[in-house]
Amino acid sequence: MTAGANGDDDSPRVLVFHPELKRADQAGSWRDASSRLEEAVSLTGALDFEVVGAEVVPIAKTRPATLFGTGVVERLGNQIKAEEADIVMINGQLSPIQQRNLEREWKCKVIDRTGLILEIFADRARTREGRLQVQLALLSYQKSRLVRTWTHLERQRGGRGFLAGPGERQIEIDRRLIGDKLAKLRRELEEVKRTRELHREARRRVPYPIVALVGYTNAGKSTLFNQLTVSDVFAEDMLFATLDPTMRGLELPSGRKVILSDTVGFVSDLPHDLVAAFRATLEEVLEADLIVHVRDASSHEAEAQKLDVLEVLKALGLQKAIDGEELVEALNKCDQLEGEDLTAVQEYSARNANTIAISAIKGTNCDALLALIEDRLTEDMPVFELLVPYSDGKALARLYEQGEVLKRIDGEDGISVQVRIDDSRVGRFEDWCAKSGFDLHLV
Repeated sequence: MTAGANGDDDSPRVLVFHPELKRADQAGSWRDASSRLEEAVSLTGALDFEVVGAEVVPIAKTRPATLFGTGVVERLGNQIKAEEADIVMINGQLSPIQQRNLEREWKCKVIDRTGLILEIFADRARTREGRLQVQLALLSYQKSRLVRTWTHLERQRGGRGFLAGPGERQIEIDRRLIGDKLAKLRRELEEVKRTRELHREARRRVPYPIVALVGYTNAGKSTLFNQLTVSDVFAEDMLFATLDPTMRGLELPSGRKVILSDTVGFVSDLPHDLVAAFRATLEEVLEADLIVHVRDASSHEAEAQKLDVLEVLKALGLQKAIDGEELVEALNKCDQLEGEDLTAVQEYSARNANTIAISAIKGTNCDALLALIEDRLTEDMPVFELLVPYSDGKALARLYEQGEVLKRIDGEDGISVQVRIDDSRVGRFEDWCAKSGFDLHLV
């Protein structure tokens, strides 16, 4: 497979290799090798590198020293020379030893999938928190890879002259400096985490329900976010276009207000260091009252991407939300489907009460999505019935302010009202009704 250029004449020339174990039972085998290679090329292109070639490389077993066998290393080395590649991206996880040995053999820079994703995040992070999280993940990754052969890593000597004993290795100094920097970053992130928790506490006191958008990277979360909130959050057809969480107020069809949160996109084999570093950001999902899983219905990898997202949500402790009614599926990019593919998605949506087919970029079915969100947020909220005298217009107005009036009947004795109240306001509502002398009934 040969990929076209993604950058200008000054862009590094990159070859992408996807190592594929010849075993059907390997982890992640629900994905097709060519699809994984295609995603790797997209990831590499996200840094504006010039991808000059890409290939699936079958391997019978992994070699501890070089990942590939001797013959494969030599063949790929010849290809690297022929393409005059500056960088080789291995779409898998390399050990520090494997990375060092391949760089020695191929005489060029070698990066693995984890390193590439970390570089993308470092390039895209905009907020202070995002930059801190990326720095933490990058340093954690680099700390295990101080196994280079650079001159400054030669043993230094302490003391003076020939009497001096062996000093501290530069590699040990580097490792200690990275350790100090990591400790400093963790302290700064704790401060950010405390600030974020204060913001959460403030939101709980308001309180507005929180709806979090999650999904595979490039599924269209930010486009949907912009469509629903009439915002201009950065949204492009690229992997990891959005890193820093964004929150906006959103009004549902009934007038009820919620907070909509756009989060970082997920990807298969998301680096553990990155998940750990972005824990504070991902905790926004934990706080959500409802999760909207935005899926790219036009992708032939849609089901595999769904599994990848659900794995991350499970790792965050959201199994209950996945199994229950707190997860809504928005099958996005239906404008790119036609014929049998479009019919299949529409039929799947019709069969599943928590699923709806949409086009975020065109706004198709976004109103229906908002209605579905509202139904899921309000279905367990209590509904009360009370009779308000015609003379008490102030009380009637308060009912409209404090809850959602579902039914109103003007009778001879007064106005019979059915009103839905948020769980957090039930206690205060009942107290107000008691003080006002209203006879309250739970519907």
